[in-house]
Amino acid sequence: MTQKLALRTALMLTIPPLLWAGNAVVGRMVSPLVPPITLNFLRWLISFFILLPLAYPVFRNGSGLWSHWRRFASLSLLGVGCYNALQYLALQTSTPLNVTLVAASTPVFMLVLGALFFKAPVLLPQLLGALLSMAGVAVVMSRGEWTQLMQVEFVVGDIYILLATGCWALYSWLLSQRAEPDALRQNWAQFLMAQVVFGLGWSGAFTAAEWSFSNAHISWGWPLAGALAFVAIGPAVLAYRCWGEGVQRAGPAVAGFFANLTPLFAALMSAAFLGELPHLYHALAFALILGGIFISSRR
Repeated sequence: MTQKLALRTALMLTIPPLLWAGNAVVGRMVSPLVPPITLNFLRWLISFFILLPLAYPVFRNGSGLWSHWRRFASLSLLGVGCYNALQYLALQTSTPLNVTLVAASTPVFMLVLGALFFKAPVLLPQLLGALLSMAGVAVVMSRGEWTQLMQVEFVVGDIYILLATGCWALYSWLLSQRAEPDALRQNWAQFLMAQVVFGLGWSGAFTAAEWSFSNAHISWGWPLAGALAFVAIGPAVLAYRCWGEGVQRAGPAVAGFFANLTPLFAALMSAAFLGELPHLYHALAFALILGGIFISSRR
């Protein structure tokens, strides 16, 4: 029997990888202009003011924000405070190839954490889907030449992205647990604001440590301003809004496979920026990743 994946849900889960691919490209481009953890703090600070006109009722008594502060503090630590900060840190020292290959383990993290902590059974279709999806990522990043995968050398940035992937998988599972009032859950802006409020505390503390223990500096200008506007509106507000609804509709295990569309979109963006036409291996990778999504959604 097949578990139907509605078109709206599939679109909801496709938008975040598209925006996150752009986030990785922009994060790499502005790495000389702003420290990585500071970049994460600034993006969420801007997102706070974007959400404020839509989500200010969440600060009222009885909204569920303060009565469930431990839950939102945990969600914000993983999704706002750690995930992108670790990703930006990884882009400082690791290559895009390494970062994407390590991040391709998202479905595996989803399945393992689900089995260990959320009593979610690991089914054979999910395992097969994980293998197909990761194979698709490997095809993209090796440009169809498997010998390139044998030349990968891991650095500290790969550890950062591995930690980031684990944080995101745990965040997605916690997101699927309905602990707060339905009224708060159903209002996407208020639900995201509830995480951003505590996330600013976490990312602010991490930023203070970054400036205390490193030679941090910011090179202000229009390139950085444009980058901040993009990462705050797209990968932060829009992507998190779509991911939250998509996880609720499809479940974190199935949603995890959509995250593997990120390196495919990143490869296509790089090809577009470099003026290169898509190759046959792009089509092969796309088929493998979509095959992984389809198989993983079967019961």
